[in-house]
Amino acid sequence: MAVSKERKDEVLAMYSDWLEKSQAVILVEYTGVTMKALDNIRAKIRESGGEFHVVKNTLVRRAFADRGMDFPQDYLVKSTAVSFAFSDPASTAKALSEATKGNEFVKVKGGFMDGQVLSPAQVKSLADLPPLPVVRAQLLGVLQAPAAKLVRTIAEPARGLAAVIKAFSEKATEANAAA
Repeated sequence: MAVSKERKDEVLAMYSDWLEKSQAVILVEYTGVTMKALDNIRAKIRESGGEFHVVKNTLVRRAFADRGMDFPQDYLVKSTAVSFAFSDPASTAKALSEATKGNEFVKVKGGFMDGQVLSPAQVKSLADLPPLPVVRAQLLGVLQAPAAKLVRTIAEPARGLAAVIKAFSEKATEANAAA
């Protein structure tokens, strides 16, 4: 059944809106995948703050072109689904990778992030990155480490002095007890 011009315009507007909101886009080929498997992929990606949609190549190509996103032509052939990362590209890529693990019918074609085209290998590297909250915690630990070391360094002479005084008082107590 043919899609009306109005419906195509609605879909194109929806794609453009998703592209505007997303921090990264990952394209996959899903030939031979069951609807149940696609629903599982959608659910995993939604948990990570993204969206996963089967798209019409001609319309998504127009949406990418309207936004100045230039993809290699082979990214938009055969069956295409797009994963939109609205909050954290790394966690969305990781969710996509985990959801498609062991499924030979789903193949990453590539992606787009920060104005750059991503190859399938780069998308895999993105999936291997830790999620944003973990990176923030690591950064916080790196920033706090010098301050904690400084506090320990400043406190060490006082701690050493207290140990000497304690040892001296214990020695004096022992001497008094022995006499």
